[in-house]
Amino acid sequence: MTLRILDAKPRDGAAWVSRAFALFLKKPLAFTALFGLFLFAALVLLLLPYAGAVLLLMALPLLGLGFMIAARSALGDGPVHVGQLLEPLRGGSAIAVARRKPLLLLCGLYAAATALVMLVSDVVDGGSFERLQLLLASARDAARQQELDALLDDDSLLAGLSLRLGGTALLSIPFWHAPALVWWQGQGVAQSLFSSTLACWRNRVAFLVYGLAWVLTIVVFGVLAGSLFALIGAPQLVTLAAVPAGLMFSTAFYVSLVFTYQGCFGDASQVTPN
Repeated sequence: MTLRILDAKPRDGAAWVSRAFALFLKKPLAFTALFGLFLFAALVLLLLPYAGAVLLLMALPLLGLGFMIAARSALGDGPVHVGQLLEPLRGGSAIAVARRKPLLLLCGLYAAATALVMLVSDVVDGGSFERLQLLLASARDAARQQELDALLDDDSLLAGLSLRLGGTALLSIPFWHAPALVWWQGQGVAQSLFSSTLACWRNRVAFLVYGLAWVLTIVVFGVLAGSLFALIGAPQLVTLAAVPAGLMFSTAFYVSLVFTYQGCFGDASQVTPN
């Protein structure tokens, strides 16, 4: 199957975000249920020592692919249901079976690469990031505040955080489209990673606008929510509003993945294995 990478215009990056919200608002409860189910499954997996964290990392590429399958269905006025998250694992056709193995291999590779980034980051910061998380989660007192201030002044913490953020950002590029390329286009692991990287680089300006659009959306929401609650004399409610807002933005982000894929590869030549 011939794969052609399209040239997305810079304004397409903002369109991907706006179209994601439009599609999300078309079926808000259904899409939110998908993400809510994943969060519940993630909590269950984290109860399993060691293996749970690995399985959770492996599930992240499947989460993106499941949302893309659901979003494509919604675009065609079809249903959105939780079974779509597991569709790549349930298909029984010869095509589905053939593509499931490289897809799972891709998931394992993502988990291993992410774990490696986290491990190296832990070595760089000497455990400062883990200690910071514990301090932020614990009750504040003078001694803990002094330790927190000392940690924030530690250059190794900044180096570790930079490595975590930079490493995971770079890792997202080859894996951004890879699961869909394996499942819909029948590409192998290496080929899908290369195609995803090439598409992201070729359309880097559109993706930059896409990222800025997300930042602007969240900032504008924060300013408007803060101003509104300040006007009614209840600024403390901003924290409560952040929870459902975070759920909505996270869900809409996963919905937007299908538009980034279509903007880079189109949609007409996709074959869905059943």
